[in-house]
Amino acid sequence: MANWRKFILWFAQEHVDFRVQEFESLVKMFGLQVRLLTEQTMKPFWVVEFRDTDTALQYASRSISLRAMFELYAHSNKLPEFHQRLRNHITANWNTLVEYFRVESSFKIVVETYNKHFSQREKVEKIESMDYLPIEGPVNLKNPQVEWWYIEFWGLNPTAVPAEPEDIMFGRLVAYGQRHLIKELSLKQRKFIGNTSMDAQLSLLMANQAMVRKGDLVFDPFVGSGSLLVSAAKWGGYVLGADIDYMMVHARCRPSRITQKVREKDESIRANLKQYGCADRYMDVVVADFSNPVWDPRISFDSIITDPPYGIREAMEKVEKKISLKANTRSDNMVHYPSTSHYSLQSLYGDLLVFAAKHLKLAGRLVCWLPFHSEDYDPKMLPQHQNLILIANSEQQLTGKTARRLLTYEKCSEYSPTEPFLGSTTQLPTLSQDFRDRYFNNALESRKERRVRKAEVRKQAQVEMNARGKIPSDGRSKKRDLNKARFV
Repeated sequence: MANWRKFILWFAQEHVDFRVQEFESLVKMFGLQVRLLTEQTMKPFWVVEFRDTDTALQYASRSISLRAMFELYAHSNKLPEFHQRLRNHITANWNTLVEYFRVESSFKIVVETYNKHFSQREKVEKIESMDYLPIEGPVNLKNPQVEWWYIEFWGLNPTAVPAEPEDIMFGRLVAYGQRHLIKELSLKQRKFIGNTSMDAQLSLLMANQAMVRKGDLVFDPFVGSGSLLVSAAKWGGYVLGADIDYMMVHARCRPSRITQKVREKDESIRANLKQYGCADRYMDVVVADFSNPVWDPRISFDSIITDPPYGIREAMEKVEKKISLKANTRSDNMVHYPSTSHYSLQSLYGDLLVFAAKHLKLAGRLVCWLPFHSEDYDPKMLPQHQNLILIANSEQQLTGKTARRLLTYEKCSEYSPTEPFLGSTTQLPTLSQDFRDRYFNNALESRKERRVRKAEVRKQAQVEMNARGKIPSDGRSKKRDLNKARFV
């Protein structure tokens, strides 16, 4: 239809595998009408059609993967055709574009390339090649009223840069994504963190995939230091957490920062939310054993977001259930510290999916991580439940041969305890004991092997920089010369 408008989405080229899932989740959450015109989603630049600008701005208001969004004026892979299309677009849409070309409208033009380095002279030449644009306002490089972007995409392979760009695009900056929140919620400045605190970017992506809306009730059953609660609260959710570790929940465990010897008295999960202006959305955190839920069957959550322990940095424990008790060993006034036993990854995910099936609202989402060894991965190993449907599955590489997958489930039907359970555990070797043992017992490379590997990486980086036309700088030589200068 005539009122559809084309936009360029410029994505950060990190956590690329999470990009599509976040995009689809936000489109569904806002109920947006959108057409994806770019087939290769690994590209940092997508061309999409939104119903209108307001619809596009809704998406940009939540996306963490998005760097910026531009209204598309011309797109081609041939320079002559690109310039002709840009001229035609300006002429055909002059009535709606004239306000951006007024004499009083300050502007700047940005030249952006991917996989290709342009010198300043080359960038100026690109700008001058568009001298037919009816721009009359003053140049303002710091705070322009209108910002134009000329973009060239030279493929994804730095060792095989094509002779001509694959995409040439021109558009007007409409909005930035929400990547400023990554720095705002950084763990470096956070009041209370632990050994396994999730970094801000991934926790915000998880909250987006869980479609956390303002007023939602969000639960993390393995809350730790509450990183996921912070991100959910930032999007307007009311947050609740639980963990079996009393010392962590009460912020009395050993500090994670090297420079910190003891915990400060005011450290807490609530202090984290207060730090980011979300204290009014903090409900509570409780000490609880997830294998023995304490929640009333009537309670329901809009979403469950969690990162279960893997047995690497945090122990996987559950309260041990004793079949027979010793007589005359306890009195009523004695303090009881329950003993714990190992909580296998298989059992944990079985309990997690059953809990989600019971306590999620219909169409509510469970977002969680599953660790595994890369050589073991098979889609059949992913947990399943008859009341949950797996709608997103993205991989993040960890150290060595290990990785983890971010799984997003959506509740598709109401839970019934009378129906047979389809199985919620993996059948391949992903049990936590096996995962933990193999994680620590993998053979480490020697110092010589590590030096050789790093030298090969540096050599490959030099080749890629030369292919892109970028002049490499010898940082090691500069550092050596600076050190020599100190003693001259």
